[in-house]
Amino acid sequence: MAGRAARVSPRVSDAPLQPEFFERLYERDEDPWNFATSAYENAKYDASLAALEPRYGTALEAGCSVGVLTQRLAERCDALLAIDVSDRALASAAKRCADVPQVRFERRVLPREFPAGPFDLIVVSEIAYYWSDEDFALARERIAATLRAGGDLLLVHFLPHVDGHVRGGDAVHEAFVGDARFARVRAARAERYRLDLLRRR
Repeated sequence: MAGRAARVSPRVSDAPLQPEFFERLYERDEDPWNFATSAYENAKYDASLAALEPRYGTALEAGCSVGVLTQRLAERCDALLAIDVSDRALASAAKRCADVPQVRFERRVLPREFPAGPFDLIVVSEIAYYWSDEDFALARERIAATLRAGGDLLLVHFLPHVDGHVRGGDAVHEAFVGDARFARVRAARAERYRLDLLRRR
């Protein structure tokens, strides 16, 4: 998340963020992190796609926002389920991906409403540092349970400290890297973000 203002989070407490928070955010600005226009985001998406395998069957994108990455991910997937908590964000994403029939959008609160899967690819980008400790632990379990053996997990997160994030980007990634259920396949580190591609054992 670094399209503008170096990803300063509007969060002001340690309480888990509710869906209404994000809905109000998108009500004020249809693309609050400049995903569609930021050179930083575009370069990060390039790196994300470069880390992936050429083709996947079923894929899940957790926190699709306005669908900029979704549109590009769809080119690699036979079927892509894109999830967000904001109806406004999903409406923008669906409009952006109107000509991409293999994408399906759903409003869910992750990880509590995690889809059943199974998936060949799960993308968790710029979202896991918002989860409470309890939700983060649940997310790891649900990801491990729904990712097929040999399936890929792509993690991409902002690294600099942001007030209000429950954990930093490195902490997010190290929790998965240290999980024996996953093997690291590729890794990259830029000035402001970290990328890891992990494979389900």
